[in-house]
Amino acid sequence: MRRFRDPLVISFQGLLIAASMLLAFWVRFDFSVPKTELIVIPAALAIAVPLKLLMFLLGGLHRDSWRHAALQDLTRIGVVNFVASILASLALVISIGPAFPRSVYAIDMLICFLLSAGARFTLRLYNEIPGPKRANSKGILIYGTGSTGRTLLREIRSNPGLGIQVIGFINDDPSKRTLRIMDMPVLGGGRDIAHIVHRYEDRGMKIDQVILAMPSASGRQMREAHANCRGAGVQCRTIPSIGDLLNGKYLSDQLRNISLEDLLGREQIRLEEDRIQESIAGKSILITGAAGSIGSELCRQTAAFSPARLVILDRAESDLFEIDQELKRKYPDLDIVPVIADIRDTTRISEVVRGHGIKSIYHAAAYKHVPLMEAHILEAVRNNVLGTRNLVDVARQCRVSSFVMISSDKAVNPTSVMGVTKRISELIVSAESNAKDNATNFVSVRFGNVLESNGSVVPTFRAQIAAGGPVTLTHPDMRRYFMSIREAVQLVLQASTMGKGSNIFVLDMGEPVKIMDLAHNMIHLAGLVPDEDIEIRITGMRPGEKLFEEIALEGENILPTHHEKIRIFKGTDIERQFLFSWLSHLESIIEQRDEKEVLQHLAKLVPEYKGRETQKPGDAADMPSDNAEIPALNLRRVAGLSPL
Repeated sequence: MRRFRDPLVISFQGLLIAASMLLAFWVRFDFSVPKTELIVIPAALAIAVPLKLLMFLLGGLHRDSWRHAALQDLTRIGVVNFVASILASLALVISIGPAFPRSVYAIDMLICFLLSAGARFTLRLYNEIPGPKRANSKGILIYGTGSTGRTLLREIRSNPGLGIQVIGFINDDPSKRTLRIMDMPVLGGGRDIAHIVHRYEDRGMKIDQVILAMPSASGRQMREAHANCRGAGVQCRTIPSIGDLLNGKYLSDQLRNISLEDLLGREQIRLEEDRIQESIAGKSILITGAAGSIGSELCRQTAAFSPARLVILDRAESDLFEIDQELKRKYPDLDIVPVIADIRDTTRISEVVRGHGIKSIYHAAAYKHVPLMEAHILEAVRNNVLGTRNLVDVARQCRVSSFVMISSDKAVNPTSVMGVTKRISELIVSAESNAKDNATNFVSVRFGNVLESNGSVVPTFRAQIAAGGPVTLTHPDMRRYFMSIREAVQLVLQASTMGKGSNIFVLDMGEPVKIMDLAHNMIHLAGLVPDEDIEIRITGMRPGEKLFEEIALEGENILPTHHEKIRIFKGTDIERQFLFSWLSHLESIIEQRDEKEVLQHLAKLVPEYKGRETQKPGDAADMPSDNAEIPALNLRRVAGLSPL
């Protein structure tokens, strides 16, 4: 529409100019133009319309935003219209002479100004007229009728998507109690808030918040206003003045720096919130690994869909305490149950699931740090594989409605202990979904790397930059897929409504990013120069690392879904009895503490696993070809962005 806007506006202005000339003749001759005067109208239009339209273009009137028309625009419209009318009048005098009625010049100038200004303000009025109150919109009172309060009202009216309905103004000045400001009533003073809230509740209109638009108020006035709101039982919030924002007083609170998510340029995924709401609302939900990066974000987003009970399980007590307190502050009416437990303890997990009537499980508990798990093989296998087996068994026995496991792209052609344990976890989830007596919807969700997650590359680089360097990379050609924590969790919630068993869901993760480019851009965003202010040091690949992560195994069928950003990777099925036998043997090997035999046993189930015994540095399978184009996260691609 932007391409067609200017031609449409220019054409409309031409119609206004022609209409003003015709109306001027009509008014001049008392609404009945003699036939003797009609003959000059075509010639007058042929001269006046193109000449005045040219002046309107030179004056830039076609670039105005009509829906935001302000009083300041009237001056420019008046000046441009005056100059255009004078020039058109001179041209008409020269071309037509005395045959053209002289009074029409002045009438035309007045009508043209009224039509040009009126069209703009009519559109603004249309956009600012409050619509009917939506069922889910918040009702608010604006405390203060000054410039900040009026600006807030105008902004809310012009953005119906905010879901806010202004009920009226509050002002402590008695002389303003009966006024209407911008067609909004002043309902009373601060001490009347409780009465106003109850009065509108009786009318079926709930007032949720009072916005204090009084940036110049004294401390006493602010305390009194807050006390009045508290006494009325409504939330009280405040905003800074426009002047404070321009002077930078609150700028740090209102603006944010360019983020890595901006540089990645990822589009926000579309969520089917109705389906997610249906799958969560009123049900008892269990989230394992609730204190971790993904788990804690799962808690936040799940809580927003009003479950009957949210059970958050982790064995890290301090971190679990933090997310528990955060959720209880934000959702005081939600039944939140923190549980200290280990997923390797089947009896404890069964107690939790049965005791709280769990209907859905989001399994985010796992050991995920690749190099660390290479040094702690038995712990990685016990937690990631046997822990998942325990949860799946309990979910099936308790007939839980849905089970969603968080997997990783490192499960594809794994070269690490962490990756192969995730692949086996996927196989366990898929196999269980094929059981004859199964009543649970088992699915897995595969992620790329998650920005800002604990121990990931972004906070590591940030800490290294803050320390003055060096920023360490294991290989200059290392590439990874990235998504935000919010994106990853949205995929989990969406997948929980889409799975039909044996499915592995993967988000369309776009192009992989070179870690070298990521390091360069983070240094630039810190206002520094790579390899001048901050050294970038190559340290060599660590055990279990791959140069390039994949998202699908050979032989998996890539299937579309009704969601444009989500695909299904359908793998080959595995016999449950064979898997049970394999797991039983795995437990006995773990008891013997034989790491080498454990790795060999993992490779029997996942033959594509390239363990540390077989992996060679610079393996051709992991090396990009010399001609391969590696997508770069280029700072200069962001329009108008320069190193900070």
